[in-house]
Amino acid sequence: MKKFTKDELFYMSKVPRLNLVNCVTGYKSANLIGTVSTEGVLNVAVFSSVTHLGSEPPLLGFILRPTTVPRDTYKNIKESGFFTINHITEEMIADAHHTSSSYQEHISEFDKTNLEPEFIDNHKVPFVKGSPVQLLCKYVNEYKIEENDCIHIIASIETIYADEKLFHDDNWMQLDRGNVIAINGLDGYAVPKLADRFHYARPDKPSTSML
Repeated sequence: MKKFTKDELFYMSKVPRLNLVNCVTGYKSANLIGTVSTEGVLNVAVFSSVTHLGSEPPLLGFILRPTTVPRDTYKNIKESGFFTINHITEEMIADAHHTSSSYQEHISEFDKTNLEPEFIDNHKVPFVKGSPVQLLCKYVNEYKIEENDCIHIIASIETIYADEKLFHDDNWMQLDRGNVIAINGLDGYAVPKLADRFHYARPDKPSTSML
């Protein structure tokens, strides 16, 4: 087993430290966040920090890095109040990763990749065509993380659009049916497969499979 102390991390060069610390927390969600500027420029960017916050009301959050440099996603969300979250499939990996490039504000990542915008139910913010799970989200609040100047964005889920083939009878979604991928570290992409699903756990009773 390798061992890294906090002091060793402090003196480690930047790229190895980034790789190590971004991997140790495990697989992360892989999503494309779609926004639109007040000038009508479409923006799409890959995020690995989208997390569930609650189901009543339906809330989620994601982390934005410090705004010491332009953050088009943040600017667009604050101006319009809305954005979309779109699950990434295996076929989208290369284009999704390319959206992390630093394009100028007037350039749309949709024009620089094979990703296609899709407008559903007359919403002005773009969804990503072909994504098996698409969420329309509304900005609710934000919290600055004082320790590193990142911003935790809180949003409500306004509408869910999802491929019917993902669903079980109880609305549980089997994401591997949609070839949904996960992110490993900063730049690794993995295709998870369902291993099992279990009934509600109760004290002193063995876990039992639902499959």
